[in-house]
Order: sequence, then structure tokens, then C-alpha cells
Amino acid sequence: MKRKGKGHDHGHGPSQRQLRAAELVRHALVDVITREDLRDPDLKGVSVTIGEVRASPDLKHMTAFVSALGPGDPRIIANALTRSAGFLRGRLARAIDLKFTPELHFQPDVSYDEARHIDELLASPEVARDLKHEDED
Repeated sequence: MKRKGKGHDHGHGPSQRQLRAAELVRHALVDVITREDLRDPDLKGVSVTIGEVRASPDLKHMTAFVSALGPGDPRIIANALTRSAGFLRGRLARAIDLKFTPELHFQPDVSYDEARHIDELLASPEVARDLKHEDED
């Protein structure tokens, strides 16, 4: 059986190494954001949650998907954290044991909004009526 080249992704999901490193970075970022006083005005009084971190195959870049616990626009939070990325990377370097401290990228996590929208659609009278007809068949 032929082995894939190192770091190549031929349509498969992330490797175990990527998943472990990303989870390590996610936990460390949560700790740093919780403990540090981030001076960006868009982060004042906002509880930030990091739902997922995805690592590049070489682990040199990681993308964190962020949102607010409670009210808050995930796009504003992602932009504020992007402005603080250098500071966060410096703190991250002290908190994790990886060969390289990854470059950090932040994206809004809209998965919660999408799930809520799907729940609302499923609860709508039209869909409930259609589902009731399928149950009768």
C-alpha cells in the first residue's frame, strides 16, 4: 500500500496530530482570553467562547471559531481578536509546548445561529404539518 506524502490532504479530514494540537490551542486560548485583560473596546464585558480550532497540516496556522456567550456579534468579536492576535500568540507561546507557535486567525462561529434557525424551521406550522402527514403514511 502506498503512503501519502507528509502533510498532504487528499480529501480526508484532519489528522490526529492536527486534532490534538488544535484542541491544545483551543484550551490555552480560552485560558488566556479569560485571564488576560484584553483592552479592545469590542471585547469589554463580552464572554467569548471558542467552539472549535482548526489546524493547518503543518500546524503553523490555526483558525479559531469564536462567538459570544450571550449577546454579542461573532463578527465583531472575531475582528477584535484578530486585532489582538499578536498579543494572544505571545501568551499562547508560554502556555503550550509545540515546536512552533501558530499564527492565529479568528472567524465568527455562526454554527449556533444556523442550528437555532433549523430548529425554528422545524418548529414552524408548515413543517410540522408536513411531518404529521409523513407519520400517517
